[in-house]
Amino acid sequence: MSYILGIDIGGTFLKGEVLKDGSPVSGSETPTDLSDLAGCVEAFAEKLAMGCGARFSEISGVGIGCPGVIDDGTGTVVRAANLGLENYPLRAELEKRLGLPVKIGNDANCAALGEAAFGAGKDVKNSILVTLGTGVGGGIVIDGKLFTGNRGAGAEIGHMVIEKDGEKCTCGRRGCLEAYCSASALTRATREAMENDTSSAMWRTYTHSDCDGRTAFEYMDSDPSAKRVVDTYINRLACGLVNLANIFRPQVILIGGGVSAQGTRLTAPLQRIVDGEMFAAEYAPVEIRCASLGNRAGALGAAALFL
Repeated sequence: MSYILGIDIGGTFLKGEVLKDGSPVSGSETPTDLSDLAGCVEAFAEKLAMGCGARFSEISGVGIGCPGVIDDGTGTVVRAANLGLENYPLRAELEKRLGLPVKIGNDANCAALGEAAFGAGKDVKNSILVTLGTGVGGGIVIDGKLFTGNRGAGAEIGHMVIEKDGEKCTCGRRGCLEAYCSASALTRATREAMENDTSSAMWRTYTHSDCDGRTAFEYMDSDPSAKRVVDTYINRLACGLVNLANIFRPQVILIGGGVSAQGTRLTAPLQRIVDGEMFAAEYAPVEIRCASLGNRAGALGAAALFL
Protein backbone atom coordinates (compact mmCIF):
# COMPACT_ATOMS: atom_id res chain seq x y z
CA MET A 1 0.00 0.00 0.00
CA SER A 2 1.13 3.53 -0.74
CA TYR A 3 -0.36 6.71 0.67
CA ILE A 4 -0.08 10.33 -0.48
CA LEU A 5 -1.26 13.29 1.60
CA GLY A 6 -2.62 16.44 -0.03
CA ILE A 7 -3.06 19.67 1.93
CA ASP A 8 -4.64 22.88 0.66
CA ILE A 9 -3.58 25.91 2.70
CA GLY A 10 -6.21 28.58 3.19
CA GLY A 11 -6.15 31.66 5.35
CA THR A 12 -8.87 30.20 7.60
CA PHE A 13 -8.66 26.41 7.17
CA LEU A 14 -6.29 23.69 6.00
CA LYS A 15 -8.12 21.09 3.92
CA GLY A 16 -6.63 17.64 3.54
CA GLU A 17 -7.12 14.54 1.43
CA VAL A 18 -5.48 11.12 1.52
CA LEU A 19 -4.84 8.98 -1.54
CA LYS A 20 -4.34 5.24 -1.12
CA ASP A 21 -2.83 3.57 -4.17
CA GLY A 22 -3.87 6.63 -6.20
CA SER A 23 -7.51 6.82 -5.07
CA PRO A 24 -9.06 9.22 -2.50
CA VAL A 25 -9.93 7.46 0.75
CA SER A 26 -10.47 10.18 3.38
CA GLY A 27 -10.46 13.90 3.98
CA SER A 28 -10.47 16.40 6.83
CA GLU A 29 -9.90 20.04 7.71
CA THR A 30 -8.48 22.05 10.59
CA PRO A 31 -8.11 25.77 11.42
CA THR A 32 -5.01 27.47 10.02
CA ASP A 33 -2.51 28.81 12.53
CA LEU A 34 -0.68 31.54 10.63
CA SER A 35 1.63 32.22 13.58
CA ASP A 36 3.29 28.82 12.99
CA LEU A 37 2.22 27.66 9.54
CA ALA A 38 4.82 24.90 9.15
CA GLY A 39 4.01 23.50 12.58
CA CYS A 40 0.30 23.62 11.81
CA VAL A 41 0.79 21.74 8.53
CA GLU A 42 3.04 19.20 10.26
CA ALA A 43 0.42 18.47 12.92
CA PHE A 44 -2.33 18.24 10.30
CA ALA A 45 -0.30 15.80 8.20
CA GLU A 46 0.10 13.58 11.24
CA LYS A 47 -3.65 13.80 11.90
CA LEU A 48 -4.44 12.81 8.28
CA ALA A 49 -2.12 9.83 8.48
CA MET A 50 -3.61 8.65 11.77
CA GLY A 51 -7.13 9.13 10.41
CA CYS A 52 -6.58 6.61 7.62
CA GLY A 53 -4.48 4.22 9.69
CA ALA A 54 -1.27 4.89 7.75
CA ARG A 55 2.24 4.77 9.19
CA PHE A 56 4.61 7.49 8.00
CA SER A 57 6.77 4.76 6.45
CA GLU A 58 3.83 4.03 4.09
CA ILE A 59 3.50 7.64 2.92
CA SER A 60 5.16 8.42 -0.42
CA GLY A 61 4.90 12.17 -0.14
CA VAL A 62 2.98 15.24 0.93
CA GLY A 63 1.60 17.65 -1.67
CA ILE A 64 0.83 21.23 -0.67
CA GLY A 65 -1.39 23.76 -2.42
CA CYS A 66 -0.58 27.28 -1.27
CA PRO A 67 -1.91 30.71 -2.32
CA GLY A 68 0.41 33.19 -3.96
CA VAL A 69 3.45 32.96 -6.19
CA ILE A 70 5.21 29.62 -5.70
CA ASP A 71 8.63 28.73 -7.09
CA ASP A 72 7.93 25.21 -8.37
CA GLY A 73 11.62 24.34 -8.48
CA THR A 74 12.53 25.19 -4.89
CA GLY A 75 9.16 24.98 -3.18
CA THR A 76 9.60 28.52 -1.90
CA VAL A 77 6.57 30.73 -1.30
CA VAL A 78 7.81 33.83 -3.12
CA ARG A 79 4.84 35.90 -2.03
CA ALA A 80 1.53 35.05 -0.38
CA ALA A 81 0.08 38.30 0.91
CA ASN A 82 -2.96 36.74 2.58
CA LEU A 83 -0.70 34.43 4.60
CA GLY A 84 1.92 37.09 5.35
CA LEU A 85 4.67 35.07 3.66
CA GLU A 86 7.53 36.29 1.48
CA ASN A 87 10.45 34.18 0.24
CA TYR A 88 9.52 31.48 2.74
CA PRO A 89 11.17 28.06 2.12
CA LEU A 90 8.05 26.07 2.93
CA ARG A 91 9.07 22.84 1.18
CA ALA A 92 12.47 22.70 2.89
CA GLU A 93 10.90 23.41 6.28
CA LEU A 94 8.23 20.74 5.88
CA GLU A 95 10.65 18.11 4.57
CA LYS A 96 12.84 18.73 7.62
CA ARG A 97 9.88 18.41 9.99
CA LEU A 98 8.12 15.47 8.33
CA GLY A 99 11.04 13.50 6.95
CA LEU A 100 9.03 12.96 3.76
CA PRO A 101 9.22 14.25 0.17
CA VAL A 102 7.14 17.42 -0.26
CA LYS A 103 5.90 19.09 -3.42
CA ILE A 104 4.28 22.54 -3.46
CA GLY A 105 2.14 24.26 -6.06
CA ASN A 106 -0.08 27.30 -6.32
CA ASP A 107 -3.50 26.52 -4.86
CA ALA A 108 -5.42 27.39 -8.04
CA ASN A 109 -3.10 25.23 -10.13
CA CYS A 110 -3.60 22.38 -7.69
CA ALA A 111 -7.38 22.79 -7.95
CA ALA A 112 -7.09 22.47 -11.74
CA LEU A 113 -5.01 19.32 -11.36
CA GLY A 114 -7.51 17.93 -8.84
CA GLU A 115 -10.40 18.40 -11.25
CA ALA A 116 -8.31 16.89 -14.05
CA ALA A 117 -7.33 13.84 -12.03
CA PHE A 118 -10.49 13.17 -10.03
CA GLY A 119 -13.25 15.57 -11.05
CA ALA A 120 -15.07 16.95 -14.05
CA GLY A 121 -11.99 16.78 -16.29
CA LYS A 122 -10.87 13.24 -15.54
CA ASP A 123 -12.07 11.92 -18.91
CA VAL A 124 -9.80 14.24 -20.93
CA LYS A 125 -6.08 15.04 -21.05
CA ASN A 126 -6.32 18.78 -21.75
CA SER A 127 -8.42 21.01 -19.52
CA ILE A 128 -8.55 24.49 -18.05
CA LEU A 129 -10.17 25.41 -14.74
CA VAL A 130 -11.53 28.95 -14.34
CA THR A 131 -12.62 29.77 -10.79
CA LEU A 132 -15.08 32.62 -10.25
CA GLY A 133 -14.89 33.72 -6.63
CA THR A 134 -13.54 36.78 -4.85
CA GLY A 135 -11.11 36.91 -7.75
CA VAL A 136 -10.71 34.94 -10.96
CA GLY A 137 -8.14 32.16 -10.86
CA GLY A 138 -7.59 28.73 -12.24
CA GLY A 139 -5.06 26.49 -13.86
CA ILE A 140 -4.10 24.79 -17.11
CA VAL A 141 -3.54 21.06 -17.61
CA ILE A 142 -1.86 19.99 -20.86
CA ASP A 143 -1.45 16.31 -21.70
CA GLY A 144 -2.31 15.43 -18.11
CA LYS A 145 0.30 17.74 -16.57
CA LEU A 146 0.11 21.19 -15.06
CA PHE A 147 1.36 24.10 -17.15
CA THR A 148 2.72 26.75 -14.78
CA GLY A 149 5.17 28.68 -16.95
CA ASN A 150 8.50 30.19 -16.00
CA ARG A 151 9.30 29.49 -12.33
CA GLY A 152 5.67 28.62 -11.65
CA ALA A 153 4.45 32.17 -12.16
CA GLY A 154 2.24 31.54 -15.20
CA ALA A 155 -1.38 30.56 -15.77
CA GLU A 156 -2.73 33.72 -14.12
CA ILE A 157 -6.03 33.41 -15.97
CA GLY A 158 -7.74 36.28 -14.20
CA HIS A 159 -5.23 38.83 -15.40
CA MET A 160 -5.73 38.63 -19.15
CA VAL A 161 -7.15 41.93 -20.39
CA ILE A 162 -10.56 41.71 -22.05
CA GLU A 163 -11.18 45.49 -22.23
CA LYS A 164 -8.25 47.79 -22.87
CA ASP A 165 -8.10 50.69 -20.37
CA GLY A 166 -11.15 49.28 -18.60
CA GLU A 167 -11.92 48.85 -14.90
CA LYS A 168 -9.01 48.92 -12.46
CA CYS A 169 -7.93 45.44 -11.35
CA THR A 170 -6.36 44.47 -8.04
CA CYS A 171 -3.17 43.59 -9.95
CA GLY A 172 -2.73 47.23 -11.02
CA ARG A 173 -3.71 46.84 -14.69
CA ARG A 174 -7.01 47.85 -16.23
CA GLY A 175 -9.59 45.72 -17.97
CA CYS A 176 -8.61 42.31 -16.57
CA LEU A 177 -11.03 39.39 -16.63
CA GLU A 178 -10.99 39.47 -12.83
CA ALA A 179 -12.16 43.08 -12.78
CA TYR A 180 -15.34 42.08 -14.65
CA CYS A 181 -16.01 38.41 -13.96
CA SER A 182 -15.23 37.69 -10.33
CA ALA A 183 -18.18 37.12 -8.00
CA SER A 184 -17.21 40.44 -6.43
CA ALA A 185 -17.48 42.21 -9.79
CA LEU A 186 -20.84 40.55 -10.47
CA THR A 187 -22.14 41.73 -7.09
CA ARG A 188 -20.89 45.24 -7.78
CA ALA A 189 -22.56 45.33 -11.20
CA THR A 190 -25.82 44.08 -9.67
CA ARG A 191 -25.79 46.83 -7.04
CA GLU A 192 -25.16 49.47 -9.70
CA ALA A 193 -28.10 48.13 -11.73
CA MET A 194 -30.37 48.29 -8.69
CA GLU A 195 -29.39 51.90 -8.02
CA ASN A 196 -29.97 52.86 -11.65
CA ASP A 197 -33.43 51.26 -11.76
CA THR A 198 -35.28 51.74 -8.50
CA SER A 199 -38.42 50.29 -10.08
CA SER A 200 -36.73 46.92 -10.56
CA ALA A 201 -37.75 43.82 -8.63
CA MET A 202 -34.19 43.55 -7.32
CA TRP A 203 -34.39 47.05 -5.82
CA ARG A 204 -37.70 46.30 -4.13
CA THR A 205 -36.48 43.01 -2.68
CA TYR A 206 -32.82 43.43 -1.83
CA THR A 207 -30.72 45.85 0.16
CA HIS A 208 -27.05 46.40 -0.63
CA SER A 209 -26.03 44.02 2.13
CA ASP A 210 -28.34 41.26 0.84
CA CYS A 211 -27.22 41.47 -2.77
CA ASP A 212 -24.57 38.99 -3.94
CA GLY A 213 -23.45 37.09 -7.03
CA ARG A 214 -26.67 35.05 -7.11
CA THR A 215 -29.10 37.97 -7.12
CA ALA A 216 -29.10 38.89 -10.81
CA PHE A 217 -29.39 35.24 -11.84
CA GLU A 218 -32.35 34.76 -9.49
CA TYR A 219 -34.24 37.63 -11.16
CA MET A 220 -33.02 37.38 -14.74
CA ASP A 221 -36.29 35.85 -16.01
CA SER A 222 -38.52 38.54 -14.52
CA ASP A 223 -36.41 41.68 -14.15
CA PRO A 224 -34.93 43.39 -17.25
CA SER A 225 -32.23 45.05 -15.16
CA ALA A 226 -31.12 41.68 -13.81
CA LYS A 227 -31.10 40.17 -17.29
CA ARG A 228 -28.87 42.97 -18.56
CA VAL A 229 -26.43 42.32 -15.71
CA VAL A 230 -26.32 38.59 -16.45
CA ASP A 231 -26.03 39.04 -20.22
CA THR A 232 -23.17 41.51 -19.84
CA TYR A 233 -21.42 39.27 -17.34
CA ILE A 234 -21.72 36.18 -19.55
CA ASN A 235 -20.51 38.03 -22.65
CA ARG A 236 -17.43 39.30 -20.83
CA LEU A 237 -16.66 35.90 -19.35
CA ALA A 238 -17.13 34.27 -22.74
CA CYS A 239 -14.58 36.70 -24.20
CA GLY A 240 -12.00 35.36 -21.78
CA LEU A 241 -12.97 31.74 -22.41
CA VAL A 242 -12.69 32.17 -26.18
CA ASN A 243 -9.20 33.62 -25.69
CA LEU A 244 -8.21 30.61 -23.59
CA ALA A 245 -9.76 28.20 -26.08
CA ASN A 246 -7.99 29.77 -29.06
CA ILE A 247 -4.59 29.76 -27.35
CA PHE A 248 -4.61 26.38 -25.58
CA ARG A 249 -7.47 24.50 -27.29
CA PRO A 250 -8.31 22.25 -24.34
CA GLN A 251 -11.00 19.61 -24.64
CA VAL A 252 -12.94 21.17 -21.76
CA ILE A 253 -13.02 24.41 -19.81
CA LEU A 254 -14.28 23.88 -16.28
CA ILE A 255 -16.03 26.65 -14.36
CA GLY A 256 -15.57 26.60 -10.60
CA GLY A 257 -16.09 28.95 -7.69
CA GLY A 258 -19.32 30.30 -6.27
CA VAL A 259 -20.79 31.53 -9.56
CA SER A 260 -20.60 28.01 -11.00
CA ALA A 261 -23.53 27.08 -8.76
CA GLN A 262 -25.74 28.57 -11.51
CA GLY A 263 -25.08 25.43 -13.56
CA THR A 264 -26.54 25.42 -17.05
CA ARG A 265 -27.93 28.95 -16.61
CA LEU A 266 -24.27 29.92 -16.85
CA THR A 267 -22.68 27.21 -18.99
CA ALA A 268 -25.34 26.95 -21.73
CA PRO A 269 -25.06 30.57 -22.93
CA LEU A 270 -21.29 30.45 -22.51
CA GLN A 271 -21.19 27.37 -24.74
CA ARG A 272 -23.24 29.10 -27.44
CA ILE A 273 -20.91 32.09 -27.52
CA VAL A 274 -17.73 30.01 -27.44
CA ASP A 275 -19.03 27.81 -30.25
CA GLY A 276 -19.91 30.88 -32.30
CA GLU A 277 -16.71 32.87 -31.76
CA MET A 278 -13.91 30.34 -31.31
CA PHE A 279 -11.56 29.73 -34.22
CA ALA A 280 -12.13 26.37 -35.97
CA ALA A 281 -14.84 25.44 -33.49
CA GLU A 282 -16.24 22.58 -35.56
CA TYR A 283 -12.83 20.99 -36.08
CA ALA A 284 -11.70 21.03 -32.42
CA PRO A 285 -14.63 21.87 -30.12
CA VAL A 286 -14.25 22.92 -26.50
CA GLU A 287 -16.90 21.87 -23.98
CA ILE A 288 -17.85 24.19 -21.11
CA ARG A 289 -18.59 22.28 -17.91
CA CYS A 290 -19.01 23.04 -14.22
CA ALA A 291 -16.28 21.78 -11.91
CA SER A 292 -17.41 19.01 -9.59
CA LEU A 293 -15.10 18.75 -6.58
CA GLY A 294 -15.87 22.02 -4.79
CA ASN A 295 -13.44 22.81 -1.99
CA ARG A 296 -11.86 19.33 -2.20
CA ALA A 297 -10.18 20.12 -5.52
CA GLY A 298 -7.12 21.90 -4.12
CA ALA A 299 -6.12 19.19 -1.65
CA LEU A 300 -6.75 16.38 -4.14
CA GLY A 301 -4.70 18.23 -6.74
CA ALA A 302 -1.91 18.80 -4.23
CA ALA A 303 -1.78 15.05 -3.64
CA ALA A 304 -1.89 14.48 -7.41
CA LEU A 305 1.41 16.39 -7.75
CA PHE A 306 2.96 13.00 -6.86
CA LEU A 307 0.98 10.92 -9.35
